[in-house]
Amino acid sequence: MAKDLLLEIGLEEVPARFVRGAMNQLKEKMTKWLETSRIGHGAVEAYATPRRLTVLVRDVEEKQADVSEEVKGPSRKIALNEQGEWSKAALGFARSQGVAPEDFFFKELAGVEYIYANKSSIGTVTSDVLPEGLVSLITSMSFPKNMRWGNYDLRFVRPIRWLVALFGQDIVPIEITAVQSGRTTRGHRFLGSEAVIAEPSQYVERLREQQVIVDTAEREALIVSQINALAAEKGWQIGIKEDLLEEVVFLVETPNVLFGTFDPSFLNIPQEVLITSMREHQRYFPVLDDNGKLLPFFVTVRNGDRTSIENVAKGNEKVLRARLSDAKFFYGEDQKLAISDALAKLTSIVYHEELGTVADKVARIVATTEKLSQALSTDAQTATDAARTAAICKFDLVTQMVYEFPELQGIMGEDYARKAGESESVARAINEHYQPRFAGDRAPASLVGALVSLADKIDTIVGCFSIGILPTGSQDPYALRRQAAGIVQIVLAHGLKLPLSTLFDLSLEVHAARSLKRDAAEIRKDLYEFFSLRVKNVLSEQSVRYDVVDAVMAVGYNDLRQTVDRAAAVMAAAAGDRREEFKTVVDSLNRVCNLASKATSKEISESLFVDEAEGALYGAWSEVRNDIAVQVEEGRTGEALAKLASLKMPINVYFDKVMVMAEDEAVRANRLATLAAIAGSVTKVADFSKIVW
Repeated sequence: MAKDLLLEIGLEEVPARFVRGAMNQLKEKMTKWLETSRIGHGAVEAYATPRRLTVLVRDVEEKQADVSEEVKGPSRKIALNEQGEWSKAALGFARSQGVAPEDFFFKELAGVEYIYANKSSIGTVTSDVLPEGLVSLITSMSFPKNMRWGNYDLRFVRPIRWLVALFGQDIVPIEITAVQSGRTTRGHRFLGSEAVIAEPSQYVERLREQQVIVDTAEREALIVSQINALAAEKGWQIGIKEDLLEEVVFLVETPNVLFGTFDPSFLNIPQEVLITSMREHQRYFPVLDDNGKLLPFFVTVRNGDRTSIENVAKGNEKVLRARLSDAKFFYGEDQKLAISDALAKLTSIVYHEELGTVADKVARIVATTEKLSQALSTDAQTATDAARTAAICKFDLVTQMVYEFPELQGIMGEDYARKAGESESVARAINEHYQPRFAGDRAPASLVGALVSLADKIDTIVGCFSIGILPTGSQDPYALRRQAAGIVQIVLAHGLKLPLSTLFDLSLEVHAARSLKRDAAEIRKDLYEFFSLRVKNVLSEQSVRYDVVDAVMAVGYNDLRQTVDRAAAVMAAAAGDRREEFKTVVDSLNRVCNLASKATSKEISESLFVDEAEGALYGAWSEVRNDIAVQVEEGRTGEALAKLASLKMPINVYFDKVMVMAEDEAVRANRLATLAAIAGSVTKVADFSKIVW
């Protein structure tokens, strides 16, 4: 007979950002422990509030599964000594498996005899293994930050205050930091009281009676439905940002949505400032009109019922007024700071001990931006605006507003620059140069913003690589992967004719003004490899098959525009209606490329053509080779593929009639050189041998 298993860890309030991860971890650990312990079970459900982490397992078997299996040991040669007795290796195997040597038997595997033993284990009653297992499960949990309390050695996210551990109707006896398990849980801190859980299936409803909605999904749905109902009633647009919603869900146990107002005079401050202040300090949802303009209202979620909800709203209004007054003060004071004075302060801010100050970084951004403008042959006005933007792009880092809210960097720079008399193009680009800020964000809309963003991002990457800071595994403290992905996105969004090699070289030139810690060639190689995964990600996001990605990138990805175009063209041909016909073309091209690898010379002499088919193939290729090169260069790879397809017939005739590896050394070398030249046109598109049919 199966029983439900309940484990609730009661805690002091856990930081909201830690709760979901801890809840999922508890569920994963419980599932893994049950499987490792050979205990059958049904669904595993996880719950969490700011004060508890819970896992409820349905239909847990009352006894571990019995085990009977054959276990392979050493080979006969190793298991027996010269006297025919069991060796130390065999006896060690017996001890490790808990079997007697006389129970060994031999079986042949791949022509070699090994000793085997039948290992049997009778399952233990589940209730006997639960206490030790649950204690181990709880104490093995890990968190971003831990606490110790009292004289206890346990490090946990917050002090444990109660434990509920039930297997069916029975308490599982465990004790952690002098807290003993029982069947009594605690309800809402102010609205509820203690509640006795007779059996696990009662858990959710017993807590509901004590004003705790323990189901995370239910709490979130309640919050969203109440916000949507309020928005519909008032005709508002209430911005529900996912990360804020996630935090609010884990700040409350019984959610009730309410709204308040603030003085409309605060709307003279940029709305990004007001929204950020409301979200970051107070966890409020902003209220917008149909045009996305901020209204003088806010929405928040109370951890409790609707008793005296008007007074709660007034209290929140009072707190918000103080916050917005601070923001208003910062905003006014920042505008008294001249841009030149702000830039002077950057000389005292260390960017990195080996890369200098923020002022040093700005100087490199300026130099890199100028080189980019030259490489891309931008018009004079764009180059001038880009240079000015680069020179002042970081000035807002020393403002009080950005010090208070770092996420407003760039946003405040745009506003302050515009008020200081900078051109609209420069002001807008100061904000844009941080884009894309995160996955899914837009690339800078203007070319000026794109140039400075590229300069900033490549400076960060090359700077870190030059001093030996490279991302490893999941570690990327300087967000270099995000910076690289941003570069790829910007180049493609603006269709820039900017090879990666050019971007790397011009940044390395700037960094070479200070001595490079590593060899430039090594840095360049690491950079190229580093960007490969970013390019692969872009192609994967465009639904390009993995084998097509490999085929296209195998012949290079230096030009990002070409790479994307080549991938799209090959994907369309390999997965389209004429797939089978394209396969025959690829087969012919692969025959050429396979033999071309044996070529030792590039010299082709038509006088050495012996068979008519040689001249026919060379002539057919000569007619299309320039077109193929131009079409790939201009992003018309589909047309280039059509030109390559036109070579299928002369290639097939060639291989039917011509022995490439002729006895005459000169003829053989000439034929291989011809194939190598044709292969050069093929590999402008892809390494077709990597395509899986």
